[in-house]
Parts: sequence; C-alpha cells; structure tokens
Amino acid sequence: MRQIQQRDLRNDSGKVLAAVEAGESFIITRNGNPVAKLEPLVRRTFVPVSELARTSATLPAVGYEQWRADLDAMIDPEVSGSE
Repeated sequence: MRQIQQRDLRNDSGKVLAAVEAGESFIITRNGNPVAKLEPLVRRTFVPVSELARTSATLPAVGYEQWRADLDAMIDPEVSGSE
C-alpha cells in the first residue's frame, strides 16, 4: 500500500481519487506519521432479477392468510412501542 503525504493528497486529490476508484489504497501521512487510510468503498452486489425469479420459482406458494397467520404467531400484534 502506497503512502502519500497530506500535501500530496491536497495538491493531487483528483489523481489520488482516480487511483482509489481504480482499486488502489493509500496511507495518508502528516509529518511522516500515518494518520489515515484511504481505500475504495465496497460496492454492494445485487442479485439479478433473472436469478431471483429462477430461485423463487422453486419456493412453495404461500397464500396471504397463511403468511399472516405465521407472522402473527411470531410477532405479538398487540405490542406497542409507544407505552
């Protein structure tokens, strides 16, 4: 992991951020001491609609009444958080 000085980050922030977008990480130093780590954010990955449709096609059908009964069995509908 590359180390860069705070001054270099300030002066070349566009180049540094482009490198981060490309997957590179940096340790930022101030007066020679490491003070921060700059790294790419982990991007969420989503399941494609086609895969969700294919997977859910094998699930058993559950009607609303059964779903509601199961939900009520797990959660007390009389509980209120405003007491």
